[in-house]
Amino acid sequence: MGVDTVKVFVLNSGSSSVKYKLYDMPAETVLASGQVERIGMEDALVTHRVPGREPYQLQQEILDHTTAIQQVLRLLTDQERGTAVLERIDEIGAVGHRVVHGGEAFQESVLVTPEVKATIRELTELAPLHNPHNLSGIEAAEGLLPGVPQVAVFDTAFHARMPQHAYLYALPRLLYERYAVRRYGFHGSSHRYVAERVRTLLGGEGTPKIITCHLGNGASIAAVLGDHSIDTSMGFTPLEGLMMGTRSGDVDAGALLYIMAREELSLAEADAMLNKHSGLLGISGTASDMREIEAGAEQGDEGAALALEMFTYRIRKYIGAYAAALNGVDAIAFTAGIGEHSPRVREMVCAGLTYLGVELDPEANRQAKGEALISTPASRVPVYVIPTDEEVVIARDTVAVVARERAPVAGQG
Repeated sequence: MGVDTVKVFVLNSGSSSVKYKLYDMPAETVLASGQVERIGMEDALVTHRVPGREPYQLQQEILDHTTAIQQVLRLLTDQERGTAVLERIDEIGAVGHRVVHGGEAFQESVLVTPEVKATIRELTELAPLHNPHNLSGIEAAEGLLPGVPQVAVFDTAFHARMPQHAYLYALPRLLYERYAVRRYGFHGSSHRYVAERVRTLLGGEGTPKIITCHLGNGASIAAVLGDHSIDTSMGFTPLEGLMMGTRSGDVDAGALLYIMAREELSLAEADAMLNKHSGLLGISGTASDMREIEAGAEQGDEGAALALEMFTYRIRKYIGAYAAALNGVDAIAFTAGIGEHSPRVREMVCAGLTYLGVELDPEANRQAKGEALISTPASRVPVYVIPTDEEVVIARDTVAVVARERAPVAGQG
């Protein structure tokens, strides 16, 4: 592909949804984007967006991922409905897929082959809620776009270079050797994008020490050294680490065993408690959305105020831990829904980081829209808000992988 332009179709296939973006690369121009929601139901909703046009919505029965992606491809070429950005579907030169778990098998993005699909399927036991649906998206796109290169981009890959002392748990090592129980980390494409932007803002030279805070309904922090993560808060699953919307984050395993015994909880019930009924929701008793938590705290709701304090306290603890792991910090960045849109969370976090030399600019923090520097010129550590863009990372990797696969082997050709 080289420097030639190519249209890259990026897919994020979930259990009942497909999110998509169509890019013109390498300019990284978004031609169209949208999502299909409620797949498997009679009232599935397709929302299609083209820059400069009104969003187009369509409600109909969509029972599987193949039908969902087929409907999106129709919209990309439908002149009558005014949704078209392509004359023909065969203008799509490559498809990039988000795959949540690459285990130890995939440390970088790869061209999809039968062997790659088989390995993704084997990794389902590590990500049963994600990998099967990611794979459904891959197989649907293969059927609808025969001959078009498909590339898998893994959430875990950015963390694949973590040192063993960071990714192993202090369990009998035999469990790692048998079952690959270790820290993998997630949100990799987001942490990678944000760290790359911060490196550019810092001047693009050297090996900066960056702490990236992906704060959304799911939340994680990464310690980034130059171009890779050396530690991250999510672990074997996305449950570990920070307090989240409905996930507990770090909890003493002994406390969990005690609760399971006293409440006579099954494994499934304990899993549901930790993943769906804990976090902000479990502490506040009312909400998992940070906007509602902040509103409740302002109105004097003690549960909401406590949830907010716990959430920001844990972020401060991890930032402190990762400053130690990195032996210093050159920049801190906030991203994702809460990180990008909650001045109060950023303020509460940074108020406890003065020992690092962090000095927040209150007005810059309140007014931050999009990419912004929110620390003062006197701050020893610059603090940024960086809107994340996981899809463009997938598009870039897709172009790079296809170009690498098509490059002539030295001595041949």
